[in-house]
Amino acid sequence: MNKTKAGYVEGTVSIILNFLLFILKMWASVVSGSIALAADAWHTLSDSISSVVVVVAAKLAAKKADKEHPFGHGRWEQIASIFIAVILTVIAFGFLESSIRHFLDRDRVEYGTIAIIVTIVSIIVKELLAQYAFYIGRKTDNSSVRADGWHHRSDALSSVVVLIGILFAKQFWWIDSVLGAIIAIMLFYAAFTILKEAINKILGEQPDEELINKLTNEIRNIYYDDLKIHHLHIHNYISHKELTFHIRLNKDLTIEKGHRIASEIEEIILDKFGMTATIHVEPLKINVSELI
Repeated sequence: MNKTKAGYVEGTVSIILNFLLFILKMWASVVSGSIALAADAWHTLSDSISSVVVVVAAKLAAKKADKEHPFGHGRWEQIASIFIAVILTVIAFGFLESSIRHFLDRDRVEYGTIAIIVTIVSIIVKELLAQYAFYIGRKTDNSSVRADGWHHRSDALSSVVVLIGILFAKQFWWIDSVLGAIIAIMLFYAAFTILKEAINKILGEQPDEELINKLTNEIRNIYYDDLKIHHLHIHNYISHKELTFHIRLNKDLTIEKGHRIASEIEEIILDKFGMTATIHVEPLKINVSELI
């Protein structure tokens, strides 16, 4: 399954199930008179909004490169991830604010049997949706789908809070407020993780040591001397990746020879690593201070 199809499928499944859960929770809140379930229902509906963002982002990211966007539109996935991270942050603030207010007001939550059944169903369905999104995200390296998975989990966690409140509300009036604050902190962390990954990909990534070693070994298959590759940067456009770095060659080589070596290395990187490389050639004997 490619990234575009993954975004469509996960997003569509999420929208349908979230809307059905929203209706179920709202019905339960009306029957039981539970404000908490009503709030949880609207939280579930917010998942549908993030899933719509995933579907739209998948559509936009699939567009071919054009004159105005020569590197394609793949970074719409990162934009979608940032948007979802913002939604998670807003929800987290809402949880934290509500938890503090309820704690100060010493509010006690009242629930019924229907609320228990609906909440358990919600937890199971939302965690299954989260696992499905994480699986699809790993398989296709789709960051917006993974971000949507975190949003599913945030809803499952909020339902866990409601369920715990149902079971222990009579013994501990404050438990709903305290657990709500804990989950708010977890949501802040999830939003931070999603935001960090998206921003890193937009700004450009530093290749890890494993990739650098693999690149060096492949290059030495055609050029035995140490080229002292440095200044490596990955520019992730999602639909494709570009790698830029510097190499050092014998200063006595002709321009034609240096160009041929660089071109051969670029071809290997495209063939072996699926990245378009741009290489800057420097003379081997160079003042290190000039590189700073």
